[in-house]
Amino acid sequence: MVSGHLFHCRKNSWPPEEYVGRTALQLLDLDGGSPPEQAWRRRLNSHANILKEFSVTFMEAMKMMTLGVRLWSYVREEASHGRKAPIDPFTRERCKPSASQGVPLGGMGSGSISRGFRGEFKNWHIIPGLCENSPVMENQFSIFVSRDSGNKKYSSVLAPGHHEGLKKCNDSGISSWDWNLSGQHSTYHALFPRAWTIYDGEPDPDLKISCRQISPFIPHDYKDSSLPTSVFVYTLVNTGRDRAKVSLLMTWANSIGGFSHHSGGHFNEPFIGDDGVSGVLLHHKTAKDNPPVTFSIAACETQNVSVTVLPVFGLSGENHVSAKEMWDTMSKDGHFSRENFNAGCSMPSSSGETLCAAVSASTWVEPHGRCTVAFALAWSSPKVKFQKGCTYNRRYTEFYGTSERSSSINLVHDALTKYRLWEEEIEKWQDPILKDEKLPEWYKFTLFNELYFLVAGGTVWTDGQPPAISEASPAYQHKYSKKGAKSESVKDNHVKPAAEQVSDGDDLPNGEERSVSTYVAVHGSQMPEQTSGLGLQEPIPYLLSKDGPENVGKFLYLEGVEYIMWNTYDVHFYASFALLDLFPKIELSIQRDFADAVLYEDRRRVKFLADGTSGIRKVKGAVPHDLGTHDPWHEMNAYNIHDTSKWKDLNPKFVLQVYRDFAATGDMTFGRDVWPAVSAAMDYMDQFDRDGDGLIENDGFPDQTYDAWTVHGISAYCGGLWLAALQAAATMAHRLGDRPYAEKYKLKFMKAKAVYEAKLWNGSYFNYDSGTSSNSRSIQADQLAGQWYAASSGLPPIFDEHKIRSALQKIFEFNVMKVKGGRMGAVNGMTPKGKVDETCMQSREIWTGVTYGVAANMLLHGMEHQGFITAEGIFLAGWSEDGYGYWFQTPEGWTTDGHYRSLVYMRPLAIWAMQWALSPPKAILEAPKVNLMDRIHVSPQAVRAVSEIGIRKIAPDNRCIPSSTFQCEC
Repeated sequence: MVSGHLFHCRKNSWPPEEYVGRTALQLLDLDGGSPPEQAWRRRLNSHANILKEFSVTFMEAMKMMTLGVRLWSYVREEASHGRKAPIDPFTRERCKPSASQGVPLGGMGSGSISRGFRGEFKNWHIIPGLCENSPVMENQFSIFVSRDSGNKKYSSVLAPGHHEGLKKCNDSGISSWDWNLSGQHSTYHALFPRAWTIYDGEPDPDLKISCRQISPFIPHDYKDSSLPTSVFVYTLVNTGRDRAKVSLLMTWANSIGGFSHHSGGHFNEPFIGDDGVSGVLLHHKTAKDNPPVTFSIAACETQNVSVTVLPVFGLSGENHVSAKEMWDTMSKDGHFSRENFNAGCSMPSSSGETLCAAVSASTWVEPHGRCTVAFALAWSSPKVKFQKGCTYNRRYTEFYGTSERSSSINLVHDALTKYRLWEEEIEKWQDPILKDEKLPEWYKFTLFNELYFLVAGGTVWTDGQPPAISEASPAYQHKYSKKGAKSESVKDNHVKPAAEQVSDGDDLPNGEERSVSTYVAVHGSQMPEQTSGLGLQEPIPYLLSKDGPENVGKFLYLEGVEYIMWNTYDVHFYASFALLDLFPKIELSIQRDFADAVLYEDRRRVKFLADGTSGIRKVKGAVPHDLGTHDPWHEMNAYNIHDTSKWKDLNPKFVLQVYRDFAATGDMTFGRDVWPAVSAAMDYMDQFDRDGDGLIENDGFPDQTYDAWTVHGISAYCGGLWLAALQAAATMAHRLGDRPYAEKYKLKFMKAKAVYEAKLWNGSYFNYDSGTSSNSRSIQADQLAGQWYAASSGLPPIFDEHKIRSALQKIFEFNVMKVKGGRMGAVNGMTPKGKVDETCMQSREIWTGVTYGVAANMLLHGMEHQGFITAEGIFLAGWSEDGYGYWFQTPEGWTTDGHYRSLVYMRPLAIWAMQWALSPPKAILEAPKVNLMDRIHVSPQAVRAVSEIGIRKIAPDNRCIPSSTFQCEC
C-alpha cells in the first residue's frame, strides 16, 4: 500500500483550468457536462505529428536476413490464399499513424471504432483481425446557430478542418461544408471510457458547448459491457442576450472504413422508435462473405428537442441529395422535413457510390439558459466470422438477438435511456482512485486510459456456444473426416493416418499444413491411435471449456493490431491483471481455454521460420503461444517464427496465472477443473532440466517472450519464473489436497533455488544468464518476473528480501535512471558499465508493459518512490504533451530515441498490476498469514525418491476427478 503523499510538492499535472476557462467549467457543470479534475487533455488545434517507427541496425538485419526471406515467402503464401499473415512487417498501411488518437467507442468484443481527439472516427475494427485506420471524414457532428435578432448565424463542423482533401473548389461533397472551427478555444478531455470535448465560444462566442462521449465499459457488468454502442451528450449554455436556435447534426457514411463504402449493395432506412428515439439505419453489405453490419444513428426527442432525419445523401448529387445540398438545407432551416421518416428503405447503392445519412436535433436555448441534446450510435454485426470458416454469435446477442435491424434499434434506444445509469456505475468505480490524494495525478488517468485496449485491441466476445461451421473450414473437416475414414471421399481429401502425418511434413511450404488437425487428449503418457481428424465423439478444446456456474462466453483479444494472434499467452501474463481485477469471470474463462489446450495435441505440420525446421502445430503438455489467428480455438499457435513448445516461459506463466487467479477468486471449482492441466504443464518442463538439479535450462536460442534475445544455460527470467511456478504448484496442490504433488514440487523448489542463486546472483542482481556470452552479466529489467507474480499472489518471496530490493534498486539506477534521466521507462537490458545492451533489437528496447510490471514489483516491496518514477517514464514518453504521441495506441516498446515498435499492443495493460499491488483483492489481502510451503511435509524417504517420481497419469476425462482427491487442508 502507498504510504504518505507521493510527489506532494508537485502541482496537479493537468488542471482543467489551464485548458478551459473557469467560467465555462462552472456553466457546463450540469448533468456531467464539465470535464473531471483528472483527465488526459489536448487542445483541438494541437499538431498530430506522424509517428516514427523503429529500424534495425545493419548487424541486426544481417542476423535476421534468413528469417526475413522465409517470413516474406510465408506472407506471400498466406496472401495467395486471401489471408493476412499474423506477422507482416512488409505491408504498410495507407494511412500513416499519427499522434491523433482518442477514447474508442463501445463496449468489448463487438467490433470497435476509435475516435481521435479532434473528432474523427477512425481505426475501424469491425471484421476480426482487420483494422482500417483511415478516418471516414463524412462521419461528423456539426452545429448551426441562429439568434432571435436575426443578424447572427454560425455554422461549422465541430472538428478542425486539418485534413487532406477538404476545401476543394466547386465540390458538392463534404469539402463544401463549413469547416470554421480553429480549435484554439476547444479542448479534449479523456478519462476512459468517457471523453469530453469543450467548445469554449467556438463557433458562436456566446455559446458554451460540451460533448460528452460515453461507452458502456462497466467492471463486473457482463451484459452492458458487451454492447456496440456509444452516446454523445451535448450540453449547451447560452451566455448571450438573445434566444438561440441551435441545431446539432450527426452525419454518417454507410462504411466500415477503407473503401468498403464503394463495394455497393448498401442501403439506408429511417426509423421511429420508442421513448422519442428516432434516426436512420445504415445497412452495410460487407465484402468476402463477411457478416453484414447495421449502423444506427439516432437522437432522443423531448419536449424541448425536435428530431428530423435525412435518410440518404451522397457526395456527388447524381442519384441523391448531395452533401452540399444537405448542408445548405440545414444552414437555411435548421432541420429536415418530417416527411423523411416515411421514406422507407433506399435503393441499394451501386459500386463506387457512397451513401450517407444525417440526424438533426434542434432546440431553443434561452438567454443564460441551458439545454441537453443526446445522440447515440450503434453498430450491430451479431455474427463474427473468422477467415477459415467458423462463425460465432457475439456476446450481446444473448440479450438482443441475432437480427441486425432490431438489435441496432434496441441498442440505441437502451443507450439513450440508460447512459446516466452507466455513468453512475463508472463514477462509483473510478472515484476512489481519482480521489486518492496519495497517488500521482498522471497515474490516475493513465491507469484508466490504458484500458482503451480492451475495446480497441480487436476484442471478440462470443456467446460461448459452438460455432456454425462452413464446409471449407478445417473444423468442418474435423467434424466429418472420421465418419468416413475408410471411404473414397476421405482418400480423395488426402487425409492420412496420424503416424504418416507426423513423418511426412519436412518439405512443406512455409508454415503450411498438409492434412486436417488431429487433437489428441493426454491420457497419461499414452497417445491413442488416430486414423484421421477429430470425430464427433472427440470434442475440440473450445467445446470442452466450462465457465463454472455462469457462462460469460468466450473472449479473445489480439496481441496487437500489427501482431494478429488471439490471446497471446506470454503477453497476457502481463496484461491479465486488468481482466482479473475488472472482469474476473472473463479471465477465468481464458484460463480454462488454455487449460484445455494444454491437454491436447494438433499433429498438423508447420514450418518454423527462424531455422526452417518443421514440427507439429501443438504439442501435448505445452501451453500454446496463442489461440490462433484465422480459426481460433481450433487452430492454435499461429505464431510460427520459433517452435514455442520449446519455450521455457509459457508453461511457468500458465501455472503462475492459474494460481494467482485461484488465490484471488477463491474459486475451488476452477482450481479443481484446471489442476490436471497445471500438473501436466509442470511435468512437461522436466525435459528441460537436463542435469537433474531441479532447474530448467534455456537452449541457446530466444526460447521466451523476448524472441530475438538469445539465452544460454540458466536464465534469470525463465529460471525465476520456474522457481515461482514450483512454489505456486506446490501451494496449489496442498490447498487441493494433492499431497504427493505438493511434496514433489516443494522438493524441486528447494533444489532449484539453491542452484539458481549460486549460478546467477552476483552480489547486487541476478545475471541475465549463466552462459559466457558478452551479455551474460547484463542487467535485465524483467529478471524478477517470477518474484513479481509470487508477491502478487500472496506467496512467500522466492529470494531473501534484501536480494529482491537490491536487484530492483539496481534496475532503477541503471535501466531506468541512466536512460534520459528516467523519462523513458526501463530499458530491457543494461550492461554493468551503464550502457544500453546492444546485443539485439529487444535488449535495447524499452517495453512499456514490462516497465509497468517492474514498477508493480517495486510497489510490492515497499519501493513506492522508485516504482512511480519508473512507470512515469512511460507516461512522459508516451502520453505527455512533450512525449512521442503514443496516447491510446501504446506500443509494445520504443527505442531510446522514441521510435516505436508495434502500436496498439496488449502488454501495457500491465499498469493494472500496479493497482493490484496498491489495492490487493480481499482474498489475498485477508488470507491467513501462513506460509503454506512450510506446511508441506517432506519426508526423508521423499528426498531420496525425488528423482524417481515419474510423470503422473492424468485421468482420460480431465473433468472427472474423485472428490476425495481434493480435500482442502489450507
